[in-house]
Amino acid sequence: MRNIFIFFGILLLTVPALKAQDLEGAWKLMEQDGKEVADLETVKIYQDGYFAFGTKEVPDNSFIEAGGGEYTTDGVYTEFYDFHTSSPELVGTERPYEFQLENEKLYLTLPDGTTEVWHRLSNKENDLSGNWVFTGRKQNQEISRSTPGDRRTVKILGGGRFQWIAFNSETREFSGTGGGTYTAEDGVYTENIEFFSRDDTRVGAQLQFIYEVKDGDWHHSGKSSKGDPMYEIWSPYKQAYQGARF
Repeated sequence: MRNIFIFFGILLLTVPALKAQDLEGAWKLMEQDGKEVADLETVKIYQDGYFAFGTKEVPDNSFIEAGGGEYTTDGVYTEFYDFHTSSPELVGTERPYEFQLENEKLYLTLPDGTTEVWHRLSNKENDLSGNWVFTGRKQNQEISRSTPGDRRTVKILGGGRFQWIAFNSETREFSGTGGGTYTAEDGVYTENIEFFSRDDTRVGAQLQFIYEVKDGDWHHSGKSSKGDPMYEIWSPYKQAYQGARF
């Protein structure tokens, strides 16, 4: 154990400080253990101290896995998992990484020695960039609100990419995820679905909604992926979720 602390002490002296803002936006996994990643596509979003990734097969858009949670950059880059579809035993654990950020590339070494190279796709922002959690809906002109707990739905938007995730961090139950690219202009929010864990045939669909940010909350109305009318309210994760590490 003492050797581990010595190693990280040396790392702090030799690696430039990494700030959370340095990572914000969308990234794509390009290399793993020195080999190009060609048959899978993994996109990872960092925003407001939270991260999420989704992986799919390139040829047929089959969903492979997703994971995410909070992260910190206090000297060492560390991920704290809230959900992980292929390794649920990671939920509730933390993983420190060796890192290097250079020329829009992020180099990571995982605890098991696996090396990864991520290329930044974009760090552009708009008025919906952020990490949001579902806190309410309107039905029959009545608004009902809730406080998210262990069971929650998160939607992270950054670098022109979005990903939603429904999960229970206490039971490690995973309900679903989907993501892709988005635009938010003149009160119109548009999603282009690139992966969907529940139904691969939804990939390629475009959904359009009306949105407004009121008192810090994102009000979102239109039709769901099933065609049903909906009106949702999303709140900033840091403010709404009491269990956050922030």
